[in-house]
This record gives sequence, structure tokens and C-alpha cells, in this order.
Amino acid sequence: MDGSTGFSGENCMAPSLAAIVLAGGKSSRMGQDKALLSWRGMPLLRRTCEVALQCSSPVYVVTSRVPEYRPIVPESVQLIPEDETAFQGPLVGFAQGLHQIQVSPIQPDWVLLLACDLPFLQVPLLQRWIAQLDQVKSPIALLPRSDKGWEPLCGFYQGKCYNHLTDSIARGTRSFQTWLSQETVQEIVFHPNPDIAAQEKQMLFNCNTPADLLQVPIMPE
Repeated sequence: MDGSTGFSGENCMAPSLAAIVLAGGKSSRMGQDKALLSWRGMPLLRRTCEVALQCSSPVYVVTSRVPEYRPIVPESVQLIPEDETAFQGPLVGFAQGLHQIQVSPIQPDWVLLLACDLPFLQVPLLQRWIAQLDQVKSPIALLPRSDKGWEPLCGFYQGKCYNHLTDSIARGTRSFQTWLSQETVQEIVFHPNPDIAAQEKQMLFNCNTPADLLQVPIMPE
């Protein structure tokens, strides 16, 4: 595998996998809408959705900006409205996305959760992670781990985690790390080749601040 961040030509559809993209934050640290930042001429949100569509179906976006985002995401992506005035963070946004899946006719075994601002996502690498789902039994999540701990916004959750999640939110939990500390989580195994493993770890990089923009060739629209 080369170092390209382009899409794979191979379709990696997984019948038991849906995807949720979180695009409900206020981008307060960035000072502008992160979802609309351009990566090689494409808004980050659209690129993330296109990656997700090559790995799963259906794909949902949880956002408070449905009118603004509808024109920039692929037509097949479903937008889930989020109340911006009552925004309570990504954990609650994830629960809203899971609720939509719960009431849909498709009940996937797994959900791929992605933040909207992950410029280095690669379909072949996500494919490799998807292949590890067969080895997961009781844990409710398969996630990468970094020096900061679990990386919850680029990983996989069992569909049945919805009740666990909503129970924890009802008790006042608003942090992914707090919730995950109460659950059993399995760690994604990075590739033994250090160069490929470095690309896998790079996928976890997200753009939160203007300083982050200096580390990637992204320019505002």
C-alpha cells in the first residue's frame, strides 16, 4: 500500500455495517465551519461521507445544519436533524444517530462512527479494520487507542450498544471516555508494517483549530 490518501477503487460494502458521521459541533475553536473546509477541492464532510459510503450502507449525518449540508453530501446520505440550541456534545449526537438506526428497517450488527473532520481517512485501511470485526465477541466497541486513550470518533460500535449508551446518558454521562470506561472495548490492531501502521494512526488526526490546518494542505473555501 502506498502513502496515498485517495479512495480505493474497490467497493468494501459490509451488509452488517452502517455509518454515522457527526457534524453537529459549533467549530468554536476553529472559528469557521470545519465540515466545509476543503480537502483537495472537496468539503471535508462530503469526503468523509464518500469514504463511509465505500465501507457501509446506510450512512447518516447528525447535524444541526441540514439545509446547509444537504447540497454538499451525497444524495444517498441521510441527514438527522440535531437541535443546535440544545447541543450536548458528540456522545448525545451519537445516541441520536443510533436511535435513527433503531427505528429503521435495517438493523446492522455494527456502526462505523466518524467525525466529519478526519482528512486522512483511507478506505483500504478502514477495510482492514472492518475485517477485525469478525474477531469481536462481547465487547461493545472496536476502537483504535492512542497515547490519549480511546479514539471514539473513528471506530466501530455494536448496534446493541444503544441501550447501554442511553442508560449512561440518562445518568448524566456526556463524555465518550467516561462511557467507554464503563464498558468492554476491544482495541484495533494496527498493521505490523510500521509504515502502514503510521498511516492508520494518521487517520485519527482531526482538524479542531487553525493550528491544525498548518499540518495538512487544507485551505478554507
